[in-house]
Amino acid sequence: MNDVTTITFGLQAFVTLLVILDPPGATPVFLGVLGNRSRAERTLLAWQAAATSLFVITLFALFGQFIVGYLDISMPALQGAGGLLLLLVSLELLKGNDHKDDEGAKKNLALVPLGTPLLAGPGAIVTIMLFAQEVESTSMTLALALAVVGAHLIIGLTLMFSTHVVSLIKESGVMLLAKVAGLLTAAIAFEMLMTGIKELFSV
Repeated sequence: MNDVTTITFGLQAFVTLLVILDPPGATPVFLGVLGNRSRAERTLLAWQAAATSLFVITLFALFGQFIVGYLDISMPALQGAGGLLLLLVSLELLKGNDHKDDEGAKKNLALVPLGTPLLAGPGAIVTIMLFAQEVESTSMTLALALAVVGAHLIIGLTLMFSTHVVSLIKESGVMLLAKVAGLLTAAIAFEMLMTGIKELFSV
């Protein structure tokens, strides 16, 4: 019975994380920031984004309660900050700033906005902290770890295979996609910011 409970716990964590991390939802933004990078660079960015999200999620699974408590950060404040960060990124996408020759920008894209807060945002952080609190045994710890790693493997694969779209739509299509991605990111950022403000002031 305990094994069944552990498996159920792991599957629940896996499905919940996958829904909240939402790799298909992050795909338009990911494609929008790729520019004219080579296939190898696109693949690298896909896995860097997944690895960044995995790192953030793991960090908060292990030390989330301590970090939030020590810094006295509320979840609404974290959500509002994530919204502001995404809003800045969306403005860059809408303005069409070209970073394809900037090596530092290439690396940063995988970290922000892709890895966090788009994938590992406030919702995912709160979720993993809640699941971590439910862990009562070594088997549950292993199940949660497998759920987190499994979800991020799917994220990496989804983003990696989505890069084939860039080869089909060419440069003009990428530019258009960047504008659409900027608009979508702005909408996500505004929603995140407003939710944080409402919860912060209990509106």
